[in-house]
Amino acid sequence: MRGKKTSEESSLVEKIKAVRGMHDITPARSRQWAAMETQLARLLGCYGYAEIRTPIVESTSLFKRSIGEVTDIVEKEMYTFGDRNDDSLSLRPEGTASCVRSVIEQGLLDIPQKLWYCGPMFRYERPQKGRQRQFHQIGGEAFGFEGVSIEVETLLMHKRFWEALGLSEHVELEVNTIGSLACRSRYREALVAYLERFRGDLDADSQRRLETNPLRILDSKDSGTQRVLQEAPVLDDYLHDDSRAQFELLQQKLSDLGISARRNAKLVRGLDYYNDTVFEWVSGLLGAQATVCAGGRYDSLVEQLGGKPAPAFGFAMGLERLMLMLEETEFAGLDVPEMVDIYVVVADSSYQDRAFEIAEALRNRFPDKTCYQHLNQGSMKSQFKRADRFAASYVLVIAEQEFISHSVAVKNMQTGEQQSCDVSDSYDSLFAALRFDA
Repeated sequence: MRGKKTSEESSLVEKIKAVRGMHDITPARSRQWAAMETQLARLLGCYGYAEIRTPIVESTSLFKRSIGEVTDIVEKEMYTFGDRNDDSLSLRPEGTASCVRSVIEQGLLDIPQKLWYCGPMFRYERPQKGRQRQFHQIGGEAFGFEGVSIEVETLLMHKRFWEALGLSEHVELEVNTIGSLACRSRYREALVAYLERFRGDLDADSQRRLETNPLRILDSKDSGTQRVLQEAPVLDDYLHDDSRAQFELLQQKLSDLGISARRNAKLVRGLDYYNDTVFEWVSGLLGAQATVCAGGRYDSLVEQLGGKPAPAFGFAMGLERLMLMLEETEFAGLDVPEMVDIYVVVADSSYQDRAFEIAEALRNRFPDKTCYQHLNQGSMKSQFKRADRFAASYVLVIAEQEFISHSVAVKNMQTGEQQSCDVSDSYDSLFAALRFDA
């Protein structure tokens, strides 16, 4: 017979760890995550957004055609692999392309649509604070809405996000217009012609982007590159009158509604599909990774991916970064529910059947409350300690006396008040003792 492994043998077993840049969300944190997501989903629903769930794996061509083949995401960051049919597949690096693919494929563009999604995204990057290789986003996409009204409504909704989470004082809105595709094409030519004269003064990333995505050079944090950009052509000089007028109207409406927005002429976003309005909500709580929510207009993407032309405007919010902000503010604006409302303690395993009946009756009567029945053997003291760790509101005790008399001892863990409830004929006195209806 094979005996148990010794501690020395066990230590030789290689432990499997999570992939670098991909993290567990353990029960100690998942309550905060769930409360945060619930709050955001509720507000999205208030503005008429319906949830859509798309696969985490898509055809690689979807992202190449939408995000752009020469973007950093497609060139360096996507997790791409072949399946058994030699098709190229990729883990989704963002949510907009999948959402657009879905509304085209499912025929959802006959009427204007507001859709939201939440889930993991994947990018191969150097892991750092607020940026992981598997990260989570909640996003919204609005299809079929022309003009600035949908843009104003979206930013008003974000303002409610920050208010609901207690973060209003810690975020700032930056906006810009990048014009139409035709505007940017003319500007790109002028920018490249200027930067070519100073190629040797640019940082390595900017030199590479000069050949692939020169507008991203405007985002460079390199001091030398920024000095070169001081005399570079500016996009405003290449905007069409209608793009300029729409942006001025947006700024005016935001001001009228009390939303402070700073113009950031260098804000271009890193994805090819954007046009005209782009925005970012940034926060000083995040250090170098300052952006917590961003998006913009992408009127040509639906047609570009094979659908009928449809104007579109969307956003995505990084949940890891949002959680960092909430931690910095000690979750002041986040109502995190207690893990357990009712904890049922039993003095002996022979009382478990009675406890099952009582616990099920409580779940029927209070379906929105959590009832935890202690199933393992343990002393009364250890069970009460566990109830404390779960922050239970009430502890119900079934000991020998209660079992014989068909009663339950109910202790209010906040006040310390304790009472006995007869459950021989009905549970009415027990329900009343819990005071959830008060």
